[in-house]
Amino acid sequence: MEEQNFDDRVLLLENQLCFPLYAAARRITSLYTPYFKEIGITYTQYIVFMVLWEEKSVTVGHLCSRLFLDSGTVTPVVKKMEKDGYITRERSKEDERVVLLKLTEKGYDMKEKVKNIPAAVGSCVPLEQDEAAELYKLLYKILGNTGE
Repeated sequence: MEEQNFDDRVLLLENQLCFPLYAAARRITSLYTPYFKEIGITYTQYIVFMVLWEEKSVTVGHLCSRLFLDSGTVTPVVKKMEKDGYITRERSKEDERVVLLKLTEKGYDMKEKVKNIPAAVGSCVPLEQDEAAELYKLLYKILGNTGE
């Protein structure tokens, strides 16, 4: 066995910032699953809806940027949402390379179905309001955005 020139403690799971972030994100996301399963959407579709409810019309590139996802992840989600009648995809009149996403009436109607989910999930998270606010701020700091 080779002798190592570094401190093995750097490789302990308990010393990794990435692991509790990953595990906490999975835990929080899993809290949404029963709600989304009932209405037939995924978490990724939910966050796409949120961007479109806010911005009305976005390009695929802008959506990817807002969600910190790549187009390889977003494109199949968008195609499924279009197939399910939630959104339309159309080429920009100014630049045909650009695809614009817009909600349909059915997409806007989804807002009513999910409006109580954030509070329901939030009540399952064991953080006080000030702790949640601080965590939010720190996570957006990691993402390189103020989050405000």
